Amino acid sequence: MKVLGIDEAGKGPVLGDLVISGYLIDEKDEPKLKDLGVKDSKLISPSKREYLFEKVKKIAKGYEILEVSPKEIDEAVLSEEMNLNKLEAIKSAIIINKLKPDKAILDSPSVNTEAYKEYVKTFLKNKDVELVVENKADYKYLSVGAASILAKVTRDRGIEKLKKKYGNLGSGYPSDPTTKEFIKNNFEKCPEIFRKSWKTFQNLVKNKEQKGLGQF
Repeated sequence: MKVLGIDEAGKGPVLGDLVISGYLIDEKDEPKLKDLGVKDSKLISPSKREYLFEKVKKIAKGYEILEVSPKEIDEAVLSEEMNLNKLEAIKSAIIINKLKPDKAILDSPSVNTEAYKEYVKTFLKNKDVELVVENKADYKYLSVGAASILAKVTRDRGIEKLKKKYGNLGSGYPSDPTTKEFIKNNFEKCPEIFRKSWKTFQNLVKNKEQKGLGQF
């Protein structure tokens, strides 16, 4: 049986891409992932994740990594019909349709796992795919752990590229003081890297603009 794990990295940050990845493996090969030490990427050091990135790909029957831009994220968040969870569901369905597993295991971003599952189903070409949709699936299933490694390494590499180009932008999370400072000083210089629908971004820009007006 071909099993597909799907997970994301970079959902909360105010800048950079959201990365959603799918990892397809033959069920009988899953012990190989365990032997490598595969688990949820948050439980593995950055150097170990980098090491595992190529190792897990060699065992895979297939994989897909989708990078979702800040622009596409903003369009979903600001839309009346869409939101970030729905966008992730659609991207997950794209991965399932491409890799054609017998079984797909999704780390659900929604606490309402049944509703999320039904929404994903509406975009599937093959309605007979067995769908397992759970919270914290990256902790429980090796294929989802492998998908989380692919997503996290890809996201981290993307952030490193941004740092080389624009300087220290911090972790990218809204609560990070370095990230907040970076937004204030750079929102006009490189607008394409920011998620403008995030309240943190909007508030920092608004405050800076108000201070600018107060100087006259």
